[in-house]
Amino acid sequence: MSRLVDKLTRTATRNASQPMGFRTARADRDQPKMLVIARVKMDNTGQIADYVTGADGVWLHSARARLTPKAMQPVTESISDIPCGVSLEDAGTGNNKALKKVGCDFLVLTDSSPVDAMPKEEDDIGTILGIEPSLEDSLIRVINNLPVDAVLTNVIKKASTTLAWHDLMSLQRLGLLLTKPLLVQVSPGISSSELKAIHEADVDGIVVEANPVKPDYFKEMRKTISELPPHTTRKRAKSEALLPFTGSPQPAATPDEDDGDYE
Repeated sequence: MSRLVDKLTRTATRNASQPMGFRTARADRDQPKMLVIARVKMDNTGQIADYVTGADGVWLHSARARLTPKAMQPVTESISDIPCGVSLEDAGTGNNKALKKVGCDFLVLTDSSPVDAMPKEEDDIGTILGIEPSLEDSLIRVINNLPVDAVLTNVIKKASTTLAWHDLMSLQRLGLLLTKPLLVQVSPGISSSELKAIHEADVDGIVVEANPVKPDYFKEMRKTISELPPHTTRKRAKSEALLPFTGSPQPAATPDEDDGDYE
């Protein structure tokens, strides 16, 4: 399984069910409340490993050229402890096996990506589907049955824009309709109160653009997230999807048959 998808699934499961008991609670503290994925521009100067410490994953992108497996390999080797991924748009199609060979852990797709480019099960690459928050309800529900591992959206269109109530409502809507882990792309200047609101909206991870001149950014972000209070409410749909029922179905109750005559 993709390392990032495994982290996302465990985080979503943690968020969907509050632990009970001393042992479970202690193990629960080791699992982050939300993942942080660093979106890294390959055209940046400097060593990527110097400014992504604290991130749970790295999403590589480039404004100049397609990210071939050969171009990705030095980066994935330099931060081998952090899962790395790339968008299908940057990587092209038909080279999933080559991407996996150089350490690519996940692919980011869009609703216009060709179905033939989807990683096969044997490729062992996670898939994240990017969607617009305005997607209609029926199509959002269909995603729950698609062979993708997580969903990504972007409700804040500009880096300088703060989280508005409309953004929060869009996230709440997605969180209610989706049973898969939900990621949202946010601006680097996001505040702790905005993080708390996003966490309450059933978001399991955030994607933030990395900055080479801020080497401690992701360590500080991880600390801020660790100090967030627990969820006050949980969504039933996601909880049921991530924690499947394992018991046997009970037969429906039927009225007792009376062999005697009614009087």
